[in-house]
Amino acid sequence: MALPARSERIEARIAPEVLATVRRAAEMEGRSLSDFVVAAAEQAARRTIEDLQIVRLSAADQLRFVEALLDDDAAPAPAMTRAAENHERLFGKP
Repeated sequence: MALPARSERIEARIAPEVLATVRRAAEMEGRSLSDFVVAAAEQAARRTIEDLQIVRLSAADQLRFVEALLDDDAAPAPAMTRAAENHERLFGKP
């Protein structure tokens, strides 16, 4: 698998002791410092995005969620009503 060409650059200031730790970890993996930092940054970015965009529910919580969606008698929470009113005010009726 071919890696995409690298065309962007970032800079960061780092404490000497942190740099020593990162350099040691890169050496232990047999990677350049640059490759190690880029891979670690990408991994952290993907984990952050996943943590903030994906909702994980237990089996019991999944069942409660579906039951709440299917409950025709349930009234929306006040915050949901306000959100719908704000959406309608900003964007009009759907």
